[in-house]
Amino acid sequence: QVQLMESGGGLVQPGGSLRLSCGASGFPFNLYPMSWYRQAPGKPRELVASISGTGRSTDYPDFVKGRFTISRDNSKNLLYLQMDSLKPEDTAVYYCHSVTFTAWGKGTLVTVSS
Repeated sequence: QVQLMESGGGLVQPGGSLRLSCGASGFPFNLYPMSWYRQAPGKPRELVASISGTGRSTDYPDFVKGRFTISRDNSKNLLYLQMDSLKPEDTAVYYCHSVTFTAWGKGTLVTVSS
């Protein structure tokens, strides 16, 4: 079955960087678009980045544009989210998502605090 597993979360100071990874299995990873979402306490889940199956096309909402970079390694079935210039408001649980298979990982917590 489709499985997604995130890793790489942790505590980082404001202005710092963190790279999240998501391992995928159970489907032909290279054929399908993938996304990263996040959910802060008391707030709805929101999209932070998406990428096409080939990796050539990416999209970001304005609030992370220029700070976050989504990428993928189709040879390893891995999805990444490079997060730079982190702000306290980026604190959230970050989730890997396949819209095609309606699949979510369990999430990884990112805390941005001094």
